[in-house]
Amino acid sequence: MSEPALHIDGVHKEFRQGENRLTVLDDAALTVQPGEFVALVGPSGSGKSTLMHIAGLLERPDTGRIRIAGADGSQLNDGARTRLRRTALGFVYQHHHLLPEFSAAENLILPQMIAGSGRREARSRALELLEQVGLSERADHRPARLSGGEAQRVAIARALVNRPDLLLADEPTGNLDPHTSDRVFDLLQGLARDAGLAALVATHNFDLAARMDRTLRIVDGHVSPA
Repeated sequence: MSEPALHIDGVHKEFRQGENRLTVLDDAALTVQPGEFVALVGPSGSGKSTLMHIAGLLERPDTGRIRIAGADGSQLNDGARTRLRRTALGFVYQHHHLLPEFSAAENLILPQMIAGSGRREARSRALELLEQVGLSERADHRPARLSGGEAQRVAIARALVNRPDLLLADEPTGNLDPHTSDRVFDLLQGLARDAGLAALVATHNFDLAARMDRTLRIVDGHVSPA
């Protein structure tokens, strides 16, 4: 049996508020298998984003373990965590976070070159993905010249460009109108499934959650099936 794409076990996270401690995650645990699309839902302030940051090795828990495609991220130093993020993880956020001074294609080329690809190979891969998201004609446009939906489609392509094992999406359609949201989510899910990726998607949109393989709910710091 293959390793889970993501396995989180016994994660606890607290934050200080003055002299008080706020428990955000309390013995949180979840598993996402290769090729599985999982929704993560919960009220605002429930800890969804904190859990996503921990899953993405952007933040360390106080206790607990995080395994990504068989690698124990809990035991890695900062440099090794960065390398694992670069190769095994793809991120899509509510806002596209594209680099404004670079074109759509360059926003896809840069992460590949940082990961060690040559420029010609990286540009070929970038143009291939931009074609898949229907933006070949926008390859040389900077983010300011793209609509919100177009920018988010570029962000999806960027998340997939280094062929990750796991896609982490935090409210990926939260800034879009309902029609554009549906189209962007269909694209995200279709591309991820075609690539055989696992995905954990934090969302407030229960209609989107219902279109995934299963839904997890986070309440009082605990994760359970919805």
